[in-house]
Amino acid sequence: MKRFFLTLAAILTVGSFACADEWLTDYAKALAQAKAQNRPVLIDFTGSDWCGWCMKLDKEVFSLEDFKSYAAQKLVLLKIDFPRRRALAPAETMQNQKLANQYKVEGFPTVIVLNPDGTKAGQLGYQPGGPKAFISALEKVAPNP
Repeated sequence: MKRFFLTLAAILTVGSFACADEWLTDYAKALAQAKAQNRPVLIDFTGSDWCGWCMKLDKEVFSLEDFKSYAAQKLVLLKIDFPRRRALAPAETMQNQKLANQYKVEGFPTVIVLNPDGTKAGQLGYQPGGPKAFISALEKVAPNP
């Protein structure tokens, strides 16, 4: 019986880490999670399938283990995508356009950081230097994430 509970605990722990670095696409869910976990929300406004700088940011920062590990412990991740080669659900398209207008997004990538209460803490873009440089810039915008 003890072995069963240890195995179950290990599965749940691995599962929580696997889900922790996933990007949400629903703004309301991200805000609710941020409030419940007392974590900032990192919103990535991206053109994932056409924007070169967006793909570079994803490849050099967001997809690397250093950032994933940091985010799993400190952030709620929200991807607001404007793809050209695939269609999003109409509700998601409307939400994304509304958010781009709300946060006055003028180019991609734009990274907005919200406090756990949903207020804007700051804004970033592509940062050269990989995850460590990006995290350093992030912590200047949103201290104590």
